[in-house]
Amino acid sequence: MTKKILLIGSGGHCKSVLDALITTKEYSEIALIDKKENIGKKVLSVPIVGTDEELPKFYQSGFHYAFITIGGMGYQKLRVKLFHALIDIGFEVPNIFDKTAIISNQAKLERGVFVGKNAVVNAGSVINKGAIINTSSIIEHDCIIGDFSHIAPGSILCGEVQVGNNTHIGAGSAIKQQTKIGSNTIIGMGSTVLTDISDNIIAFGTPCKEVNSR
Repeated sequence: MTKKILLIGSGGHCKSVLDALITTKEYSEIALIDKKENIGKKVLSVPIVGTDEELPKFYQSGFHYAFITIGGMGYQKLRVKLFHALIDIGFEVPNIFDKTAIISNQAKLERGVFVGKNAVVNAGSVINKGAIINTSSIIEHDCIIGDFSHIAPGSILCGEVQVGNNTHIGAGSAIKQQTKIGSNTIIGMGSTVLTDISDNIIAFGTPCKEVNSR
C-alpha cells in the first residue's frame, strides 16, 4: 500500500526527524509543509510543497499521514494547535523512531512521538502524545512524559520521574529518581534537578532552583 507523509515545519528539528524517517523506507513519498516563502526549497532533498492552510487539499490528494517537525522550546502552543488540526482533518499521526533508538517493548508510547538517535526509553515508561525524546537522552524505567513535552539532547531522567505537559527539559540535564516536574515549565540546560519543580516555572542550576514564573 502506498503511504505518503507530510512533515509540518522545515527547521533544524525537521532534519533530525527526516533523517530518521528516510532510513525506515516506510513511506513512498515524503513532503514538507512550511511558510509560503519557503515553498520550492528543499531539506535533505525533500521538497517544501505548501502551507498548513493547504493541509485539507493534501489530505484529499493522498497524504494520509502527517507529523509535526517544529521543535519543542517556545512552540508548544503551535504544536498542540497543529496536532489537533491534523486529527480533525483526518490525518494519521504516527510515531517516528530513529533506527538507533532503544525502546523497551514494555514502554507505552502514544501517537506523534519522536525518539531520536541513541535515545533510550526503558521498561514501564509512558511517553504521551506529541512528545520529543531527543538525541542521546535517557528515559529510565517507569517515567511519565507529558503531552508535547521535549526532553532535549543528552538529558538523563532517572527512574519514576514525572514530567508534565508542554514542558522543556534542557539539554544535558539530569533529574533525580522519583522527582516531579510540572506542566508548562522550562528546565535550563545542564541543570541537576534534585527536588520537585512546580507548574509554569523557569528553573535552572546545580542544584536546580525555581527562578521565575512563566
